[in-house]
Amino acid sequence: MSAPAEANQRGYWGSGLGFVLAVVGSAIGLGNIWRFPTEVGENGGGAFVLVYVIATFLIGVPVMLAELALGRKTQRNPVGAFRSLAPKSGWGLAGGLGVLTGLIILSFYSVVAGWTLKYTWIAVTGSLHGATPETISATFTNFIRDPWAVLTCHLLFMVITIRIVLGGVQRGIERAAKILMPVLFGLLLLLVVRSLTLPGASEGLSFYLKPDFGKLDSVVVLKAVSQAFFSLSLGIGAIITYGSYLSPKHDLVSSALTVSFFDFFIAFLAGLAIFPALFSVPGLTPDAGPGLIFVVLPNIFNAIPLGNLFGAAFFILLAIAALTSAISMLEVVVAFAIDELGWNRRRAAIAAGSVIFLLGIPSALGNGAVPFFSGTLEFANQIFGGMALVVGALLVSLFVGWKWGVGNAVEELERGRGTFRLRTVWGFLIRFVCPLAILTILLQLLRG
Repeated sequence: MSAPAEANQRGYWGSGLGFVLAVVGSAIGLGNIWRFPTEVGENGGGAFVLVYVIATFLIGVPVMLAELALGRKTQRNPVGAFRSLAPKSGWGLAGGLGVLTGLIILSFYSVVAGWTLKYTWIAVTGSLHGATPETISATFTNFIRDPWAVLTCHLLFMVITIRIVLGGVQRGIERAAKILMPVLFGLLLLLVVRSLTLPGASEGLSFYLKPDFGKLDSVVVLKAVSQAFFSLSLGIGAIITYGSYLSPKHDLVSSALTVSFFDFFIAFLAGLAIFPALFSVPGLTPDAGPGLIFVVLPNIFNAIPLGNLFGAAFFILLAIAALTSAISMLEVVVAFAIDELGWNRRRAAIAAGSVIFLLGIPSALGNGAVPFFSGTLEFANQIFGGMALVVGALLVSLFVGWKWGVGNAVEELERGRGTFRLRTVWGFLIRFVCPLAILTILLQLLRG
């Protein structure tokens, strides 16, 4: 198929490796490199990590299998997938929620991703090399309060994302994943090695890897489970959409396990890169919250040998991680426009990307640049990065477990691999355990 033709159709994956790398890229983003270390730091370290691992494989993998089965069975976007399997019902709204959630999340996600572009430039040019902690903190504050600076970075990030999605599934998304994911992995390994060789690294390792069950309570457990869903890109239609580009010969079960393992592994490596380095610098604490990345880490890089070099590598890594996730969220909206509205890929990508940029403006200006929009990013993250995402995952579990049926889903999962030996266990998890766990998270979010 020629490039222009492929770019105007839904597309398909050129190889199993390309699909796995793209889905891993979707899962691995700011949720792993930024949010995961932040949550670990704020919620007691090793105990949080342990619950996160359990949640990833006990709840995250079953829901991912359900989304992959929905996508490949129907070869449609989230709205089309639900409509195809439950015509003349309200289930299409569940798919619509996924598309809307991905669109809104990307609108504020792109703002934060734009920050990573700015800090990549700062790190590469060495602008903060040798700066005092007060200067580093003021630099971040002044940047997010500068409307033109944050809007320019937001726009630049969206333009890059749109450009890749314009290339189509195989020549755009898959090609980018094959380049970006190995680079991301290599940079992260380099940072881990450097972090582990710093004086005082053992204290950081103890905080990160030794569970303190005295810090484990219901709030920590719910945050860990929520983090597993967020980092795996569940509930926003991305996995359904990527699954819709697969051939019947592909092994969905192996792919889900591979993606989930690498999603956890990258998050785990991010912690190994950050916490030993953090504890090597006197006076810094792991519970710095969102400022951990943009304020605390520059202080760390200033305090270690060759810190400017490793700082540049880290922020390049962060920008790549943000981009691979953003691609998948934009593709959800693009696939909807192609399938349901009959648009070609070019029109869909440019229109969707433009709308997302405009919707992100309040979030870009809401951190001090324009007082009227204050708190917009946090509010959007709470509603769509939290509640809507969790509701989406809940609806997928209920639909596959009770409406479409476990038997039909298992039949799709067994295409390309033969007997799914854990089908009974998976059926129990997707019908009972996953909905109950997700509903508990949702109730906690509503109460919080």
